[in-house]
Amino acid sequence: MIDGDRRGRAVAHAKKIALYLIVVFVLYTIITSPERAADLVQVGFEGISSAAQSVGDFMSELVK
Repeated sequence: MIDGDRRGRAVAHAKKIALYLIVVFVLYTIITSPERAADLVQVGFEGISSAAQSVGDFMSELVK
């Protein structure tokens, strides 16, 4: 039982480290290339908007 608890804490610690590394990488990317980062954010929002529009169209057709 103690072994499982230690393993669980190790996994949680590893997840925190991975999250911190991702945040540092994103910040580094934004700082070194803000134009490219802005383009990527715009593409991401366009994709989300397109997906939401498609779901709305699907639901509208489903109701008809």
